[in-house]
Amino acid sequence: MPLPLLLRWPNREPAHEPLLAQLRADQIFGEEPLEGAVISGLWPGIRSPARGGNADVASASREPWVDASGYLAAVERALGRPALLAHQHKNPEVGVPFETLELALVEARVNGGNFVLSVEPRYRAALLAGDAKALAAWRSLARTAAWLRENEKLFGRPTLPTLTAIVEPGYASTEIANLLFRRGASPSLVTASSLPVPDPERIPVLTAAGLKAVPAAAFDHAAAGATVVIDSAPAKSWTVVKQDTDRTIFSLGKGQVVAYHKRIQDPSEFALDCIDLVTHKRRAARLWNASAAIPLATAGGLLHIIQYGSPIEGEIQARVQGLYRSATLLRPEAPPLPLKVYKRGSMTEVFPPNIHRLAVVQFV
Repeated sequence: MPLPLLLRWPNREPAHEPLLAQLRADQIFGEEPLEGAVISGLWPGIRSPARGGNADVASASREPWVDASGYLAAVERALGRPALLAHQHKNPEVGVPFETLELALVEARVNGGNFVLSVEPRYRAALLAGDAKALAAWRSLARTAAWLRENEKLFGRPTLPTLTAIVEPGYASTEIANLLFRRGASPSLVTASSLPVPDPERIPVLTAAGLKAVPAAAFDHAAAGATVVIDSAPAKSWTVVKQDTDRTIFSLGKGQVVAYHKRIQDPSEFALDCIDLVTHKRRAARLWNASAAIPLATAGGLLHIIQYGSPIEGEIQARVQGLYRSATLLRPEAPPLPLKVYKRGSMTEVFPPNIHRLAVVQFV
């Protein structure tokens, strides 16, 4: 069964029905809480002073900072819980771009979850007043929702396990997962009980940082030839290979353990460290000229690209791990577009154009 389209629309009136009919939601809720829904996410988009915090805007030397919550769907799935996100914009006095409601649905669905559409007061008032920008965003949301339904088989597939991270209930490992996603590492999330068997060719890097206790099975991955990353005390029997300011590298079997001296305090920098350990040549996915986009590479030769900033006009450069003969660009707002493919070591490169909100590159 397709995932239902869920909408929160309090105080429903007959005059609202034409708008609601455009969206074709499967279920419409009022203000009642939804059991099992995750409400801790951040409203998606580019952070700016008006949205709270510092001005994280693009400049010649600084990339924009993206608020994203799709990772929460991936965490909930890994933990074996319903991946239903229901966070709302937390400051009703500060408006957000109308199209970010669509973005919230997209990021949840790409990561195998669902999202309860909650129309913030300014957007709702603009819709009921017939505002042109609001109505255009609403039509785009309806189109994307229908496209997601028609292409549901593209989403929720296992993430390529090149960089695998162990998660558990609680803030520490969840925040590490957050920044691994945000930094474009395209991580595969597992729990201690669902840890795959060691295979350093498929899982060259396994992070077990931010955990209350590292499962013994994690070190089997190092013994088999992988790199295991921890932020807990190392074993006294391990052999030191290299000592850095903030971490020590030990040899263990055919692989190594990277042990940070303290608990991870900066998950963003830690995510970049993990990417360096994977190396750019072995990354699951990589983007250029798309600093506000987050990639996710999944099984079956799929590269998902979620654009959190303004639509990208023109081409971006993208690579995915694996060698493929052809690729097709799929988008809600345009027909399928064949792309030329280029082999780059163990990766395949394409140049998809005009990324508005969501693009899926399907490789064969």
